[in-house]
Amino acid sequence: MKTIFVKQDQYDRKWFVIDAEGKNLGRLAAKVAYVLRGKHKPIYAPHQECGDFVIVINADKFSVTGGKENKKKYYYHSRHPGGLRTFTLKAMLERRPIYPIEQAIRGMLPKNRLGRKLFTNLKVYAGADHPHIAQQPAPLEI
Repeated sequence: MKTIFVKQDQYDRKWFVIDAEGKNLGRLAAKVAYVLRGKHKPIYAPHQECGDFVIVINADKFSVTGGKENKKKYYYHSRHPGGLRTFTLKAMLERRPIYPIEQAIRGMLPKNRLGRKLFTNLKVYAGADHPHIAQQPAPLEI
């Protein structure tokens, strides 16, 4: 077995658009992370950035099950004593509607510099419009 090293110009990177309306948060995040990593390609290598670009629209209209609107919590600490802030999913959707999807996808990417680079290939928008029409994104079904 040899390690595959594919040069940057040897593979084409496509743009995909995913409509999150009515989709389950976890299943959506898993599929997006899969495409961002490039695991759907035959030239996949875990140490290279060979994934595609993903645009998620209607990010504020995803669904969750099991009453997670009030049970799921997001934590933020200001690094000052007593600075822990807690938000439920419902409160976070009112405050920053794209944050839950971004955090779910970020949690499924590697925790290193490759993961941070892959996260820049994700574009999330709360509405149905996006400014990436020139890239001619193909719809991706989940």
